[in-house]
Amino acid sequence: MRGQLRSQIEFGNEGKGTGARACAGYLRIKVRRSETAATVHEMIPPLETAVIREAASRALGEDRGPADITTLACIKFDTQASARIFAKETGVLAGMPVAEQVFREQDISLVLTEKARDGVTLKPGETVLEISGSAAAILTAERCALNFLQQLSGVATQTRRFVEAVAGTKARILDTRKTVPGLRALQKYAVVCGGGVNHRMGLYDRFLIKDNHLALMGTGDRLGEAIRAARALDPDAVLEVEVDRIDQIPDIITRGVDVLLLDNMSLEEMRSCVALIAGRAATEASGNMTLERVPEVARTGVDFISVGSLTHSVRAIDFSLEIEGRKA
Repeated sequence: MRGQLRSQIEFGNEGKGTGARACAGYLRIKVRRSETAATVHEMIPPLETAVIREAASRALGEDRGPADITTLACIKFDTQASARIFAKETGVLAGMPVAEQVFREQDISLVLTEKARDGVTLKPGETVLEISGSAAAILTAERCALNFLQQLSGVATQTRRFVEAVAGTKARILDTRKTVPGLRALQKYAVVCGGGVNHRMGLYDRFLIKDNHLALMGTGDRLGEAIRAARALDPDAVLEVEVDRIDQIPDIITRGVDVLLLDNMSLEEMRSCVALIAGRAATEASGNMTLERVPEVARTGVDFISVGSLTHSVRAIDFSLEIEGRKA
């Protein structure tokens, strides 16, 4: 795990234990901005089957309930149909595995033909999925499948905008834990589809020591105690510490942390921190990151920029399902 970070960042204190531990949680995927769409798709790690099935089943159960009474009243049970799902606007596709699973959950006999793959940029009118089989099953599953595609493609599209905004710098765009409850794995997958990088998946896979942790630890060398306790609990986990003042850097950088989170700092403060850290730890900028601001933030020399809005307030990309044929 520790060697993974060195493929992304050259540490100034290689092998000496100061900031040289790997931040593997940042690096679940490496998507170069110059890669073709097909190559980008190949580099997207697949969603776990259990995640896909649980999400599809939960969404369909919520929407359908005991029965789709409108379809039950209007559509004969043996009516067959064909349909397509297509994009109504430009965007980056994400969510195909779970959208397809929605249809399978409703009727395993439906024939699904994938016409586009996650990670590609869609044009208006472009077909992403063709479906044929039971007309009733297609209608019942339609909305849930579209909801997943719209929401997750919105995340991927917004992520791609941020990734393109920092092109030409070493900065990588990170997501956060500010996700829709119950959709974290899917939204973080969508971030990767857009070319971003996953931060920690939850509270269990990385240490992030913040002011509130230290405030509740009593007196004395609270930071030193926190770092020692964290290393004792899990020596291999990435250890990140939040800082909000430049004068904190000289002390913290000697304590062997992996990442320094520069929270709500000005551009000049970030540049000063990067200079002081001098490659001895990775740097993450956080706080009020907008598309307009991130290019300047990236040019300060930080390694990562975390953006909560990738998942907490994203606009959906519009998709539609169109019935193309009917057979009674």
